[in-house]
Amino acid sequence: MRKPLFTGSGVAIVTPFTTDTVDLHTLGKLLDFQLENGTDAVIVCGTTGEASTMTYGERMRTIEYCVDHVNGRVPVIAGSGSNSTEVAIALSRDAQRAGADGLLVVTPYYNKATQTGLVRHYTAIADAVEKPVILYDVPSRTGVTIAPETYAELAKHPNINGVKEAGSNFSNIQKTRNLCPTDFSIWSGNDDETAPICLLGGVGVISVAANVVPEQMHRLTELCLAGDFAAAGKLQLHLKALCDALFCEVNPIPVKTALDLLGWNAGPLRLPLCESSAANRERIRKTLVKYGLLTE
Repeated sequence: MRKPLFTGSGVAIVTPFTTDTVDLHTLGKLLDFQLENGTDAVIVCGTTGEASTMTYGERMRTIEYCVDHVNGRVPVIAGSGSNSTEVAIALSRDAQRAGADGLLVVTPYYNKATQTGLVRHYTAIADAVEKPVILYDVPSRTGVTIAPETYAELAKHPNINGVKEAGSNFSNIQKTRNLCPTDFSIWSGNDDETAPICLLGGVGVISVAANVVPEQMHRLTELCLAGDFAAAGKLQLHLKALCDALFCEVNPIPVKTALDLLGWNAGPLRLPLCESSAANRERIRKTLVKYGLLTE
């Protein structure tokens, strides 16, 4: 039986930048904030971490730093996906060597692989490493959806631990849960779908909102995993406006804006991403005030 790489709330942590490199000092402070507030795992160099605009060397230094700083207190999962299978294998092997506890591998974007291609892509990566692999289905960003039947095929591989599901297709999630063995884990990839996915057998969330409210996201998953979906539903509804504000522009623009408003100095975004519009910055500010995270 496979054990989930983690259960609960894993933060998809932002990457703080200076004008020309990764700000590891601020990253360390953000990691401490997460660990002090109950985060169950750290996912580094994912979409929220702007990995696609980092150099190979920056990605590896950032992963190594997270592994060293966290020092085994929670799992560190490294984003190692690419639209090139060869590059994804290299990233995955190097992240493994850097000490990551697991790998998050997004579907190949732009190429738009067939389901057969997805099976071959993920099988090649999982064959090349010893660490657990979490698939990442996010069709709104990649143009590719992993079918439930494809999950069932990939679930046969002992190194494939489960999926971060951000497709917002609850029919497919139910089919996946019915087709796959119980030890194939499902994590919500959308903050506002955490409780319903857990109700369907999910084991937690890989969260953007946890950058700002780690304690609340941990509590939400704690309630879900305890089977208290009445309380979890109330907390999920309470967090909805915050989740919406944190996705009012393409991720991670809003969450980095929120962190800057909260005094974290997460640094600039890298082109082609840019700063939030004035209207959305004000929306984010007002939402943080509404939730008691920022004073007027």
